This record gives sequence, C-alpha cells and structure tokens, in this order.
Amino acid sequence: MGSEACAAIEADEDLELAARVGRGDSLDSLSACAVAVELTTPDAVGGNVRHLIDAGIHGVVGTSGLTPDDLGVLDEEARRREVRVLVAPNFALGAVVMMTLAAKAAPYFQSAEIVERHHARKVDAPSGTSLRTAQLMNAARLNPWDAGSGGDESVSGARGGDADGIRIHSLRMSGSVAHQEVILGGTGETLTIRHDSLDRSSFMPGILLAVKRVASLPPGVAVGLEHLLDL
Repeated sequence: MGSEACAAIEADEDLELAARVGRGDSLDSLSACAVAVELTTPDAVGGNVRHLIDAGIHGVVGTSGLTPDDLGVLDEEARRREVRVLVAPNFALGAVVMMTLAAKAAPYFQSAEIVERHHARKVDAPSGTSLRTAQLMNAARLNPWDAGSGGDESVSGARGGDADGIRIHSLRMSGSVAHQEVILGGTGETLTIRHDSLDRSSFMPGILLAVKRVASLPPGVAVGLEHLLDL
C-alpha cells in the first residue's frame, strides 16, 4: 500500500512526494511535508500520528488499530495544535458508498449481518471497514436489531462476532484483496449491498483525494472518507 501510494502521488501533477519513510526510518524526514500518509501497522499507527500532530503535519491514516479512546486523545491534541487528521477505514470510493447505503437502509430492516473477506496476511479481524459499517448502521436506527437466537454453535465462532447486534464474519483467504457484503433482512425479503476491491489500485483515488482535501477539514480527527464526499 505504501509503495502504491508513493507511485500514485508521484504520478499526480498537483502533488509532490516530499519524503518516503519505511520500516526503521526516522520520521524526521517528514519535516518538509504538508501532509503525511500513514499506512503502517496497528502497533505503530498511534505513535506515528502523535508525531505528525506534534510536528504540525496534517495526517491521512489508513491503518487500523486506533481505539475510540485513542481517537479521542488524538482529536483533542490535534484541535489544540490546529492539525487535521483524517482516519479512513477504507479509501475505495465504492466502499464508502457501500457503507453510506448500508447506513441509509439500516432503519428499514429488522436484522443485519456483515461478511468481510481480506487477504490471508491481514493482521486484524474484523476489518476496520466492517466495524465502521456497523457503527454507521447502528447510529442510523433507534430500535435494537433482531439478531435471533442463532442456536447452539457446534463450531465455536460460527455465528461471527457481535457488533451491537450486527454479526460480523471475517474471512482471510489467499487471492483476496478487500471484499465486504452487508445483508439486511426484513419481512419476506433481504437486501445485499456488496463491494469488491480487486486490486490495491482501487484505494489510490481516495488517498489522493484525502491528501488534497484534508487541510479543508476543521482541526481535529475525522473518521471516514465520507467527510470529503458529497454523499
């Protein structure tokens, strides 16, 4: 992802790649940057974002691992320093539309489940995209979900994880990139909303958009690329 993001930025006539930072490199080279893109690992993201805020550099973050408490602390510090940080669970524009549609549909159905599938080396489960989708769907409705009893699990975990009434099922498979479907159930009907990223290039338009527009956001931490889209 980092290498592809660097190539996309270099190819964009409106942007200049000021620094390239890899594992073990010093972050001091970012001092010449107006915006930094953070695409590392969950154990590194918190410290990296704090460094950006302390240095007065706007951040575009595509790494999972920041808890709500982490986001709250970072938001307070970013506001104080008048730095903008965008945390995007998914940079694919289609995935953002998928999440938005799922949230709009949520009040009209009784039950919902999410199936997400990623490449075999993904380090976290469930994905940040699925958690963000569930969060948006839960915020869009007043009544609790009818999750059903589900019966006894003959295989532990068969019913997936429970995100406030929405079951999330995480698949990790070779040959996959990033895929998610949201299934909503009502009386005599189901609605399925699905998005597939077939190549990492699908994330580049969203990254470029975020780099160009993150400075237009209010100071603080914003979660979701939808803050930069008219959805």
